[in-house]
Amino acid sequence: MERNDTSAARAWSWIPSLYFTQGLPNAAAAALSVVVYKNLGVSNTDIALYTGWLYLPWVIKPLWSPLVELLGRKRGWIVATQFVMGALLASVALALPGPEYFRATLALFWLIAFGSATHDIAADGFYLLALPEHQRAAFVGVRSTFFRLAMLAGQGGLVLLAGVWMERGLAPAQAWRGVFWLLGGWLVAVGLLHAFVLPRPAGDGPAPHRRALLAEWWAVFAAFFRKPGIATALAFMLLYRFAEAQLTKLVQPFLLDPRAEGGLALTTKQVGLFYNTIGVAALLAGGLLGGWIVSRRGLKRLLWPMALALNVPNLVYVYLSLVQPESLTAIGGAVAVEQFGYGFGFTAYMLYLMLFAEGPNKTAHYAICTGFMALGMMLPGMMSGWLQAQLGYVNFFGWVCLATIPSFVVTALIKVDDHFGRARAR
Repeated sequence: MERNDTSAARAWSWIPSLYFTQGLPNAAAAALSVVVYKNLGVSNTDIALYTGWLYLPWVIKPLWSPLVELLGRKRGWIVATQFVMGALLASVALALPGPEYFRATLALFWLIAFGSATHDIAADGFYLLALPEHQRAAFVGVRSTFFRLAMLAGQGGLVLLAGVWMERGLAPAQAWRGVFWLLGGWLVAVGLLHAFVLPRPAGDGPAPHRRALLAEWWAVFAAFFRKPGIATALAFMLLYRFAEAQLTKLVQPFLLDPRAEGGLALTTKQVGLFYNTIGVAALLAGGLLGGWIVSRRGLKRLLWPMALALNVPNLVYVYLSLVQPESLTAIGGAVAVEQFGYGFGFTAYMLYLMLFAEGPNKTAHYAICTGFMALGMMLPGMMSGWLQAQLGYVNFFGWVCLATIPSFVVTALIKVDDHFGRARAR
């Protein structure tokens, strides 16, 4: 009993910092980059296209995950990627401002994204090795909470900080330079911390039978595409968020753009507060509520309410673009409603991925599912900036509402067990 208590106390010394750190580079590459480039005058077309490509490492990470198994220790991968990402984030700071800042920072964000995806593989594998089974279950909520807190800090707190510095007279490039120095310093500091506090589980080492492991991995990968209903499942993974993927890329540019260009002319500080703090908090609240209701009613009964919750609130951006309200309360409330619906509706998506991955290779198959999840965000997001430039904000948000139709079609096609997701009665 005493050994378990000690082990649990030891787990508290590294799980929160590990999963908080896992979220920060993800937020930097996928979300902060959009605001940085908008502040620096990059067009919406280029922002959506080039930052959309930053999802690619998470799309293809199942392809190089065997390398993390075959080469070195996962503990070493974690510490090394944290140091490397810290250096890359500091390099973003050095590239701002500069004559070729767009190309330089985009290349650095690409490397950060690959480092972050590799860190994900190592961290999740290390979690399974370092904890006994009963503690893995006990700490699932802890790791999820700290990852979400990192997204809240990265997408909200850091944007808010940059906005405050701009209001105090710093140029946008200088304000963001300070933000990326902080991020880089955090990654290096936490890398030093983890070099000492991460445990050294006995099973953490390179695979002894490398050829056998590679052959097994390819067999597992092939088995995924032989699953019954694979075509319908892939359609759901790629199209359930077809509209949301386009909306997400253009919300922050819309909030920042001048009113003469159809935007709402918010400051970076206000965007950090409304979209990246209140909005992310509403997103998390929607997700928590969705998980709780599914545990009581089951996914099948909640599937259509969740699909509606994901898609119908997109109408608030049609309203915002048509009316362009001055009221910050109206803007913040509309953003919160849409993000809450997104969080609630996204629950169905994640649970379906878990359902489809069930089977003898569920860990590997779930990783493949998350790759298709990232692809479903990447491809529509890349074209969204060009569409908005052609249509203007009002018509673009109208298109987004029409683009919800594929989501409803694939929702109608999938099959879910009557009791999946529902907690068993004691």
